[in-house]
Amino acid sequence: MVESILLSAVRVSSFDGKLGLANASGFFFERDNHLFVVTSRHVVFDEPSGHHPDRIEIELHREAGNMANSIGFSIPLYRDGMAVWRIGEDGGGPVDVAVVELERSALPPGLVYRAFTPDHLVQTSDHVEVGDSLLIVGFPLGFHDALHHLPVARQAVVASAFGLRFQGQGFFLTDARTHRGTSGAPVVMRMRGTRGKRHDLPWLLLGVHSARFDVGTRDLAEDEALGLNSAWYADMLMTLTAEPRAGGGKIRSSLPRASE
Repeated sequence: MVESILLSAVRVSSFDGKLGLANASGFFFERDNHLFVVTSRHVVFDEPSGHHPDRIEIELHREAGNMANSIGFSIPLYRDGMAVWRIGEDGGGPVDVAVVELERSALPPGLVYRAFTPDHLVQTSDHVEVGDSLLIVGFPLGFHDALHHLPVARQAVVASAFGLRFQGQGFFLTDARTHRGTSGAPVVMRMRGTRGKRHDLPWLLLGVHSARFDVGTRDLAEDEALGLNSAWYADMLMTLTAEPRAGGGKIRSSLPRASE
């Protein structure tokens, strides 16, 4: 049996036509019978680096008894010249999270996966403290179980005050060894008590891994990298997966402004 957390994450590859651009991580999120793939904003669009893919591809399992049976599933990022991915901002500016809704009718039959839901987000009764143990489940440098098409997990801990916006931004810090390709991975903590026993995916979804966090003034010759990472608070998903509003408009997070 494969642990459910390993079936929640997917390898994300970005393309410009047939040209492969980059590898990243993502995961499934389900709400009101809508299924989304979640990744980092900079995976689907990143102006500073000139990263402008027109589609992404994820790898899906098709047979519960045979994890080696998988298929690549291509997702166009634009329709009629308009982006189909959803991104947002909060009081601190753009949030490095993006979601793309999957058309269930286009998915292969017998799809094997696990999806986080709103019930996996942190609630007021959940106590998350600095130093708590976490997992970051993804595809560092594209590395994974290439036979069974499953991600790997890196151990991490909460490295800043959870619930506060680090330096006014909508993320907290984790202490973990990460690499390129982990962007978009779920940052999770095991559910405690009876709550975890009610789920076949007994993990709290705390955040979406974004990037390594460093000090701009670090002496590259004398000082080691901090080994810290930014993880955007996962409650942004409640805003990004809400029914689109008539007339469009910017999507904003439910997190408070930096001044609040």
